[in-house]
Amino acid sequence: MSTNATSPSGAGAEPWLIAGLGNPGPQYAGNRHNVGFMVADLLASRIGGSFKTHRARAQVLEGRIGTPGISSHRIILAKPMSFMNVSGGPVTALRDFYRVPVERIVAVHDELDIDYGALRLKKGGGDNGHNGLKSITKSLGPDYHRVRFGVGRPPGRMTVADYVLRDFSTVERKELDYFVDRAADAVEALVVDGLERAQSTYNS
Repeated sequence: MSTNATSPSGAGAEPWLIAGLGNPGPQYAGNRHNVGFMVADLLASRIGGSFKTHRARAQVLEGRIGTPGISSHRIILAKPMSFMNVSGGPVTALRDFYRVPVERIVAVHDELDIDYGALRLKKGGGDNGHNGLKSITKSLGPDYHRVRFGVGRPPGRMTVADYVLRDFSTVERKELDYFVDRAADAVEALVVDGLERAQSTYNS
């Protein structure tokens, strides 16, 4: 469904900004908190390009998804290179640079209150204690889209911070690639088909 940036463009269509949330640095790469980066990386591989450093403190890739031609959709795929709790700065800077309306911004992030691997797509609402969303909402308001990737609650007395900053478990990793692939499909469906149709397919 994804195509590279050389495909024909739709006439004057505003782009979508897809922000996969996470923390920069190899020590965080496998963390539950970095599943947004994992989805962004997969989308980049589908588009067939590589991320470039942007002055907005983000890694950015421009491309298109959907049926090649005038019905395809331009996207700005981004991984903020600030830490999670200040994601709003890079996302806002990219919004301003590319002139993206807030209703065309999508945050892809981990979600504690959803079972592991399950997805929920929505527009607007609260941040549910997620520091990345809290930062984005403070900068943009709440009316952006979210693709929420379930990671479940921490076991026993483990703190939330310890839980999300740990790698997925050995058992979880057996299905992680499948769930990340499904989340990338959900992002594409949101952009191409709209929120309601994407919700009916992926809100499990």
